Amino acid sequence: MDSGVISRPLIEINNLSKSFPIKQPILDIILRKPQKFLKAVDDVSLVINKGETMGLVGESGCGKSTLARTIVRLYDPQKGEVVFDGIDITNIKGKQLRELRRNFQIIFQDPYSSLNPRFSVRDMLSEILSVHKMCPKSELDDRIIELMNMVGLSKQYLNRFPGEFSGGQRQRIGIAKALALKPQFIIADEPVSALDVSIQAQIINLLARLQKQLNLTILFISHDLRVVRHITHSVAIMYLGKIVELGKTSQVFEAPHHPYSNVLIKSAPVLDPRHKAKDYLIEGEPPSPINIPTGCRFHPRCPYMQERCKAEIPELMRLPDDRLVACHYPV
Repeated sequence: MDSGVISRPLIEINNLSKSFPIKQPILDIILRKPQKFLKAVDDVSLVINKGETMGLVGESGCGKSTLARTIVRLYDPQKGEVVFDGIDITNIKGKQLRELRRNFQIIFQDPYSSLNPRFSVRDMLSEILSVHKMCPKSELDDRIIELMNMVGLSKQYLNRFPGEFSGGQRQRIGIAKALALKPQFIIADEPVSALDVSIQAQIINLLARLQKQLNLTILFISHDLRVVRHITHSVAIMYLGKIVELGKTSQVFEAPHHPYSNVLIKSAPVLDPRHKAKDYLIEGEPPSPINIPTGCRFHPRCPYMQERCKAEIPELMRLPDDRLVACHYPV
């Protein structure tokens, strides 16, 4: 996606960490064994510029959704800070946090479970606008129709319920709900993975159009690297709770430097009969986030592993082309 003109940072994440305690068996409690934690996000730093769409990719369980939810304070971080539009929001609570959350919205993976089956489309949008006092009551219907037009749905659908819509239509309604509060920042968490392939492109193009039209800042989480390449300005590759490569989308996709990024991108399917399939699979399963390997977390599966990789944790280093890579021996 053409990067265009990107302005100042909207989201700044500094050394963010989030862990979850693991329930202990009774015997471990009796023997006073130390509590174990699942390290979902570990010392992550990144910047998302205003008006930018950043892709966040990685294998299932690497911490993508946890990172996104910690950014918008659905989870409280154990360490680090979250800065939104120049304001540190890491420790704010109560009414101040509720008011701030108008600026953050999430488009969920499953468009059906995220909608109340007992509410019509009109009821859902009306409730959001009324509770947050987004417009006078006399302008409520006009704003609801405007939201429907934004997502490509006719006003004739307003009195229908979620069960009467297709998956693609339900996701459009979910997007309309996300836009109702005029947010600055949207998290799109696998927004097309539950949809038919024929519908996915429509929703992706809709998001791209809305991003430009409303100057939205989007964190786009997806397993589909083709979609990420199409819709994002920059991309962050995540592995076992850490960012291993971060840069402009064109840079990372055309010449990935981290061994994990390299295999992940080359293993993506290519819809070209002239393209000969190759075996780019990574050997072995990802290690458990409860028992993380020493040194580089990717070293047990890395084809370029050396002794240093087993002992030293690589830091994110800035390369001459301005991308960041966490690897002792970038490819």
